[in-house]
Amino acid sequence: MSLVMFQRSAMCGVALALLACTIGCGDQSGGGDGGAPQAAEESHEGHDHEPGEHEDGEHEDGEQADAGHNLGGFWCSEHGVPEADCSMCSSVAAAKFKEKGDWCEEHDRAESQCFKCDPSRAEKFVKLYVAKTGKQPPKRAE
Repeated sequence: MSLVMFQRSAMCGVALALLACTIGCGDQSGGGDGGAPQAAEESHEGHDHEPGEHEDGEHEDGEQADAGHNLGGFWCSEHGVPEADCSMCSSVAAAKFKEKGDWCEEHDRAESQCFKCDPSRAEKFVKLYVAKTGKQPPKRAE
């Protein structure tokens, strides 16, 4: 009897191991970075545009988006900032910036993202993109 019990336990253990290998650890982003870009793309909660609107398609000005540069929803190519923090695309992000007092009334965006008032502010975001991708970010639409 104990041999039969041992065999059944071993078979269950093998089945569980195979299941764990098939499912994986849950990091579906492919980048090993914790899955943040994937989550931003899937959720898209609080954004004032449809998921994928900035990706592999045209921007508002009719220019073709730079395919492959958006990192699965990580980057807003139109405005040159991370998509989740884009105060021009996300009403939720805009509200957070306004609450902190980080707002440019003249250009209707976060002051820290207002490259019109101070073009040197873009350097911070360029460095962030380069650190993540090893490449220069796509040219902003505005």
